[in-house]
Amino acid sequence: MPSLGELERAVMGVLWEATHDLTARDVQDALADRELATTTVLTVLGRLERKQLVRRIRDGRAHHYRPVASREDHVAELMSDALDGASDRGAALARFLGSMSEDERKNLRDLLD
Repeated sequence: MPSLGELERAVMGVLWEATHDLTARDVQDALADRELATTTVLTVLGRLERKQLVRRIRDGRAHHYRPVASREDHVAELMSDALDGASDRGAALARFLGSMSEDERKNLRDLLD
C-alpha cells in the first residue's frame, strides 16, 4: 500500500466524504482554507491515480475523480501491511490491542464471535 503525504490524505478525505464523483475544482473548493492552486490539486490527483487510489473518469471535457476503495478498506490494508512488516506478528497485535480502549476491544470481540 503506497504511503500518503499530508496533502494526499486531505484530498483523499474530501473524496471519501463525497457522495458523488468530484472534479478537481470541487476538491479545490472543499480545501479552500488551504488556498491551493488548481494545478496543485491536479498534480495530487494524478499522483493518487498513479498510486491506484483514485479513478479518473472523463466526462466530456472534464474529469471526475472517485476513490477506488473506501476509507475503511484503505485503513484495513494499511493495518495488514504493518502487520506483514512485523517480525513477531503476535507481539505487534498484542501491543496494538493494548493501545485500544475497552470499547474498541469489546467491538473487536463482538466481530470475532
